[in-house]
Amino acid sequence: MRTFSITKTGLLLAATIVLQLAGLPQPFTGPAVNMMLYVSTLAVGIGAAVLIGCLTPVVAFTRGILPPPLAPAIPFIALGNAVLSVVYGILYPRSRLLAVLAASLFKYLLLAGAVRFLIQVPPGAAVALQTPQLLTALAGGALAWLLHRPLQGAGIIEED
Repeated sequence: MRTFSITKTGLLLAATIVLQLAGLPQPFTGPAVNMMLYVSTLAVGIGAAVLIGCLTPVVAFTRGILPPPLAPAIPFIALGNAVLSVVYGILYPRSRLLAVLAASLFKYLLLAGAVRFLIQVPPGAAVALQTPQLLTALAGGALAWLLHRPLQGAGIIEED
């Protein structure tokens, strides 16, 4: 069973990286990556989803998707992704809607707080790490919600 879980995690990570490298604009890539974090949380658990979420900003930076002025934000983006996965995973059994809303809000608050109080990035980059992060997290949650039943049918995520 452990081999299956590791394989599934690797495939979800690979799919997430493919989405990142597809060259789509941020309004498409951001929601897609967040969607993969929500899906990964349900498919392989919080720990594996946190791992995927921590790797995505590193991949984005090394491939030039994340611009150099945002380099100081990489740890906070990783932490924001981790928070999204943890909050979603904890709240999902209570309410899928509450889980998406809370996870998105906590990710937004972490990133907005980081650029406001902890790190120095150019003003345009700071804006990109605030409200757009809330919107892309919410959109990713909506996409994951739309794909929930098909992913259950395919055996990627467990039945509720």
